[in-house]
Amino acid sequence: MIEVKNLTKVYGNHIAVDHVSFTIDPGKIYGFLGPNGAGKTTTMNIITGCLAATEGTVTVDGHDIFEEPIQAKKIIGYLPEMPPLYMDMTVKDYLRFVAEAKGVAGKQIEAEVARVMKKTAVTDMRLRLIKNLSKGYRQRVGLAQAILGDPKVIILDEPTVGLDPQQLIEIRDLIRELGHDHTVMLSSHIMQEISAVCDMILIISNGKLVAEDTPENLEQLAQHEQTMKLTVHAGEAKTKKIVGTLGAAVEIRGMKAISDNETELEIGILTEEDVREKLFYAFAEAKCAIVSMVREKQSLEDVFLSLTRVDAPEAKPASAADKGGVA
Repeated sequence: MIEVKNLTKVYGNHIAVDHVSFTIDPGKIYGFLGPNGAGKTTTMNIITGCLAATEGTVTVDGHDIFEEPIQAKKIIGYLPEMPPLYMDMTVKDYLRFVAEAKGVAGKQIEAEVARVMKKTAVTDMRLRLIKNLSKGYRQRVGLAQAILGDPKVIILDEPTVGLDPQQLIEIRDLIRELGHDHTVMLSSHIMQEISAVCDMILIISNGKLVAEDTPENLEQLAQHEQTMKLTVHAGEAKTKKIVGTLGAAVEIRGMKAISDNETELEIGILTEEDVREKLFYAFAEAKCAIVSMVREKQSLEDVFLSLTRVDAPEAKPASAADKGGVA
């Protein structure tokens, strides 16, 4: 449905999007995940034809967004992070205006406006001025304008930002419902939100695509990543030397001296083997006591943070299948 190849956007000396490539298959909900400033909005603005690319191509249902913008844009409904609302118009008048701008046939406008108002549950608000609506209802009106004309693809940039918990749940349910009839792509920097509604997850960091997989496979990836937190009776230098005797099975990810002879540390377990016994004997042989030892499995949030940290090495898009997960 959407094919992005080698997409690049450069602002002066800053590379906002760095040779990103991916494919959006029809009939699925895709989550576009990344920290603030990662390049999510820039990528979406290029895909929807709102911004030119420095390099690369985007095709929407076979239409090049740069060569055939009118044909491509007819297939897309877009909700930017800041909904394009006219505050002094009523909900109904605004949606009627958008329908006309989108080229909905005159005889079908009233029925189409009624359809999207019902779909987004704003019918009761149809005669209210948009400026008098709550944040949640404004988001619903923004969604209503995005689905006017029944586009094949709906792209939503941070659709739940600023919503209270109840509004957030309602918008998530609406997105799931839209996924029954449309291909949906939505951006967020919240892993729980993406995993709750999406069939596929794309993770972008520093302008690069660093992961592309299903939520289930990313969960498999999380299950393979473990950390151990310890407090030991040893100084930092000695602690580092003892942990080093376990070789490549572990790595130190954090260390803090509590006193001259007591250290807290966090180590990453780089094997599926249970290394607790080896750690115990390594410290016992050095005549250093382990005061506490806690093994923790990573969450999806930990995987996200690992993939998007500033000092993460460049790599091809990661998947659980690459690391022993389900293909």
